[in-house]
Amino acid sequence: MTYRELRVKTHDLFSPHEGGVWGRRVDWFILTLIAVNVLAITLETVGELEQRFATMFYVLEVVSVAIFTIEYVARVWSAIEEDPSRRPVIGRLRYASRPLLIIDLVAILPFYLTALGVGLDLRFLRALRLMRVFRLFRVAGYSEAVGAFIAVLRERKEKLVIAVTANLLLLLVASSIMYYVEHPAQPDTFNSIPATLWWGVATLTTVGYGDVVPVTVWGQLIGGVVAILGIGMFAIPAALIATGFVDAARLEGRASGPHESNGNDLPPS
Repeated sequence: MTYRELRVKTHDLFSPHEGGVWGRRVDWFILTLIAVNVLAITLETVGELEQRFATMFYVLEVVSVAIFTIEYVARVWSAIEEDPSRRPVIGRLRYASRPLLIIDLVAILPFYLTALGVGLDLRFLRALRLMRVFRLFRVAGYSEAVGAFIAVLRERKEKLVIAVTANLLLLLVASSIMYYVEHPAQPDTFNSIPATLWWGVATLTTVGYGDVVPVTVWGQLIGGVVAILGIGMFAIPAALIATGFVDAARLEGRASGPHESNGNDLPPS
């Protein structure tokens, strides 16, 4: 096998959904390993489990980082096959700067920083270890469902930006009005507009924790209006995403569905 053939096979093997039978096996293996790592990260936060299974957690981390490192290096090395006309170094650097590749790097980087972090604050090292949860986001590269979700977000990004911006403006305006209305009656609770934003988030999302509530008549009236507005305004992004999924499913059904005869299709005479 030549150097070029090895690079092509490596690229196909580590490209999600493109490596044939062995590629699918690699995809499922990586997905399973990510799931096991996320579960281990969760269980490690339980002090009793961390002490009892410390060795097992460490071995799993070492093996996982080794596998993820091999995969990362192999993908960057073979990335030039996506566009052979690019310069090897520049092409690989551009590939490595993609968001999912940055997530791959962030997922394994804490291990190496911890290993080299002599003299650093142990609390800082523990925070770096928690960054391993970024491995969960790597599922986006292997899951068709997550890929479809990302595609819907990209397709509806302009409308989502408008909807989110409108919600943020409504949040700021409602919190500002509530601050000026309630501050004289509750100077400790509504002590500033940034502090009142917590009330605005809880009200507009209709969560209503009840820890910060208006006590004046005008404040309660404004709070009721804001809550009603929140029902519609904060539902818009969810509606946009849901509509995008419906449209994507309809298009996929038209593209992959079998041709059904309506009785008017006659064979040529």
